[in-house]
Amino acid sequence: MRLLVLGDSLTFHGPQGPLPADHPRLWPNVAAAALGGHAELAAGFGWTARDAWWSLTGDPRVWSLLPRTDVLVLAVGHMDTLPSPLPTFLRQGLRYLRPDRLRRRARAGYRAAQPVLSRLLGGYPVALPPHLTVRYMDDSVRAVRALEPGIRVVGMTPSVHRSPAYAGVHSGRAAAERALRGWAAGADVPLLDVPPLVGEHVRSRLGNPDGMHWGWEGHELVGNAMAGLIRSVAVSHSGTAEP
Repeated sequence: MRLLVLGDSLTFHGPQGPLPADHPRLWPNVAAAALGGHAELAAGFGWTARDAWWSLTGDPRVWSLLPRTDVLVLAVGHMDTLPSPLPTFLRQGLRYLRPDRLRRRARAGYRAAQPVLSRLLGGYPVALPPHLTVRYMDDSVRAVRALEPGIRVVGMTPSVHRSPAYAGVHSGRAAAERALRGWAAGADVPLLDVPPLVGEHVRSRLGNPDGMHWGWEGHELVGNAMAGLIRSVAVSHSGTAEP
């Protein structure tokens, strides 16, 4: 079985930091191995549902993978829920500042302001409002089904965090999950419920020290659970289990 995973850094960030996409302990590869298949990953730091849509519509490598994909995993929506008290374009634009000293000082100022403003503003605005998360998810699913009707699509509910970078604030998660569940039920997109899998892992500080990304236990739990969800989707879709 061939998986195409569109994701954020939760797909490639291990207990110590980011890793190559083919690292066998990352959850997309855990899931693919459990299914006797292979996973391809298109992902980036901070990706939201909007970035997944941009990848589908703007990355020729993703276009080339779609005809060979059995299951598309929309592993985005997590970062959409994070506080974004300063505009996203400001954060993304910091890399273009010159000279280097100015860029470093601006980035340090941004990192210092983010937790303070996240707390003061109660976690709002979020990186991507729920109605836009749903819109980009729906656009992605409709486009894939129009181009490759045989591809099955699955998604995920937003993860949890205890990240000092956001002062531990995560007020926008509940509304995003409600919106995603409502959309997914009508769009026939099964969702993996992530918080029950990694909640204790994150709260117990067993993952990455940043309080957001997962350790190997979290990756294994999510990977095996995703494989189980995909098996159930394959059975319900075809009436027989796929190899």
